[in-house]
Amino acid sequence: MITIVDFGDVNSKEVAEALKNITDEFIVSSSEIDICRAEKIIFPGSGSAKDVMKKIHLLNLFSVLRIITDKPILGIGLGMQIMCEHTSEGNLSCLGIFPGSILKFSNSIENPIHEGMDKVKILRDSPLLKNISDNSTFYFNHSYYLPVNEYTISTSKKGIEFTSAIQKDLSFGVQFHPEKSGEAGLLILENFVKL
Repeated sequence: MITIVDFGDVNSKEVAEALKNITDEFIVSSSEIDICRAEKIIFPGSGSAKDVMKKIHLLNLFSVLRIITDKPILGIGLGMQIMCEHTSEGNLSCLGIFPGSILKFSNSIENPIHEGMDKVKILRDSPLLKNISDNSTFYFNHSYYLPVNEYTISTSKKGIEFTSAIQKDLSFGVQFHPEKSGEAGLLILENFVKL
């Protein structure tokens, strides 16, 4: 069973709708019990890091989410960002599953919001990227990014190169939204389900 962590935003429902194309063995929940019992966990995310981290603390999930690294976890969009150590959005400490700090795109870029379909450059093999072609396109919508680090498995560009997908052991994150990325996005979700 997969638990999609419900942070109270519309993205949880969008991920659930996309997942229905692959499996019906999932629930959407913010219950500690459901998260601990899950075989796999998906952290969706849109909105502000401050709101999501506040919700995590209100639900008493901070400690639980930090220590569950023995099962596959997939962070999507803001979900990936809160899996990192820190975000400059509100200067917040996050879950610390991935190393690194989330930074804001420079205002010197013509449009500091990265929105729309964009290419992904694959850096190394990962079960999450199985059968994904280099330069496949995915849907992005973000103004903060994770710099490239030793766990980066793919990159994209918005003025600078940034992490578009990351893997550390059984923890995975994608800055793009597979649920809004057509067939390539569904393949990412299917690869995660098959782990």
